[in-house]
Amino acid sequence: MTDGLSPNTRAILLLTGPLLGGRGAAPSELLKLAEYNALARHLREMKRQPADFLGSDAEELIQNCRAVIDETRLRWLLGRGFVLEQIVERWNARNIWVLSRADAEYPRRFKARLRENAPAVIYGCGDVNLLNTGGLAVVGSRHLDDALVDDTMSICRLAAQAGKTLVSGGAPGIDQIAIGAALRAGGRVSAVMADSLAKAVSNREYKNPLRDGQMVLMSPYDPNATFNSSLSTQRNKHIYALADVGLVMSASFRKGQTWAGAVEQLTKLEFVPMYVWGANSEGLEGLKTKGAVIWPEIQDAKALEVLFTAVFAPLMSSQTSLPLQ
Repeated sequence: MTDGLSPNTRAILLLTGPLLGGRGAAPSELLKLAEYNALARHLREMKRQPADFLGSDAEELIQNCRAVIDETRLRWLLGRGFVLEQIVERWNARNIWVLSRADAEYPRRFKARLRENAPAVIYGCGDVNLLNTGGLAVVGSRHLDDALVDDTMSICRLAAQAGKTLVSGGAPGIDQIAIGAALRAGGRVSAVMADSLAKAVSNREYKNPLRDGQMVLMSPYDPNATFNSSLSTQRNKHIYALADVGLVMSASFRKGQTWAGAVEQLTKLEFVPMYVWGANSEGLEGLKTKGAVIWPEIQDAKALEVLFTAVFAPLMSSQTSLPLQ
């Protein structure tokens, strides 16, 4: 997958990707997701696709789209081909792949759950098929004590024994503890990064799991994007969209990205059933009042499988994928 981009993905990257590390575009110049969605709908109405912007009749197509996107802006974005080639070489050297909504390998759950809010492009490293395996989303704050560390490691080992993929972010604290515990137990991991994907793929602890198909790192943001609290908060919906069940190990009351993401999931998105690890803090108690349920006492992998079967199958039956590009 790192050998090259599909023609559609190449065009979508030129239109929406900042191409950081090269002569990228300012945020104001890039097509925002809503703008790209409008353009994609317009292309479908004309029975065209993004790759046609790279064809011999590109100029005619640009003019036919000027009612949706300014043609001068389109030309400038599409003219970044040389920069894109340079950046792709760097991504290939790190085994970073890129998929767009027009690619068959793009995660089905993003299309089914996020619909037109699904990222136009995602970046990653490792086995992309893991993004379609669902699993247990384990999230939490950076504030830890020994008991919480032990509890997190225990539930992640259990998920591995049950054959459930661990879905989490890459942030310090609960996220990294959960990922490490699942990998050491031989489990599979889907990690959704909010920043620094290019740096994460070089992590020595991830090298073998990425190579052996045990782990995938994925981000909806440019591999060279640096930390931004807004991106970190937005990342949470991608974690829940990939999972079957969500579990919050810890959260600060009414503040922080874990709280914000869990509240959005409970009150708006409703992608997965949400659990909290007890109600022994103000944050977890607050999530419980918004609809989260206390995680049941589960002693073995079979009991965890029963939980997944009971809560997940009815939920996904009502979620269908849309034809997006």
